[in-house]
Amino acid sequence: MKTLKTIALSSLIALAMGAFSSVALAEAGEGRVSYSPADAIDMMIGELKKAKVAAAEGKPGDEVYKLIKQCMDYGKDVNANDVVDRERSRTNEIIKKARAMAKQNEMKGIDEHLDKAIQQLEHIKTLI
Repeated sequence: MKTLKTIALSSLIALAMGAFSSVALAEAGEGRVSYSPADAIDMMIGELKKAKVAAAEGKPGDEVYKLIKQCMDYGKDVNANDVVDRERSRTNEIIKKARAMAKQNEMKGIDEHLDKAIQQLEHIKTLI
């Protein structure tokens, strides 16, 4: 009888853990839209190109900053695997440099950072 109780209790615990698994409930929260990694990379590249055009047109740093920030927000959905995540992390460092320049309204040289980030994002697309 004692063995039967142990088996029943173990089964009940296993069933409860499986029913309320965090993986089973893992999905985008309300108000948050999820994108596939390839789509998110495309949107990141698009925002960086917009930021590059805005910087070339002489727009204020705040506008360029907002475009770069939007790019980084899209980057949160790029998590296909460990290799892609490492490369995305390296690319984010370059994007952060461009964002800091835009925040300080230093548009001279920002194109180099944006071009390098776009090239790295294009490379990441091949890894997916």
